[in-house]
Amino acid sequence: MEKTLVLIKPDIVKRRLIGKIISVYEENGLVVKAMYQTNAKKEVLEKHYAEHLERDFYPKLETFMMSSPIVALCVAGKDAVSIVRKLNGATNPAKSEPNSIRYLYGENVTENSVHGSASIEEAEKELSIWFPDGV
Repeated sequence: MEKTLVLIKPDIVKRRLIGKIISVYEENGLVVKAMYQTNAKKEVLEKHYAEHLERDFYPKLETFMMSSPIVALCVAGKDAVSIVRKLNGATNPAKSEPNSIRYLYGENVTENSVHGSASIEEAEKELSIWFPDGV
């Protein structure tokens, strides 16, 4: 069973839509294996977004991710990574498929509701960051 990371971002938490987002994954055959709500720490975000630290958008992203609690989930199922990516939609909500999470709930490229790992390898790395005790 493939596992992947989902982060429900501050914009969704602030708007009290956590349950709606989780239900999208569950209705599409995925199982929530682990979940917790937290205030993202700078050190964790720097590990998670390591490839973006020098990019000009990173400070805004970090500020946003620390602006409110987030929900970290480990979801599992057959082809979990690709299913989550499809359900999430494109990073830019304006370019997302209709009815994807980001199309329905995303505000802009930064405030885009959710994060999902891009590959199986990335999922393993990201899950170890957000769930250091394993899942």
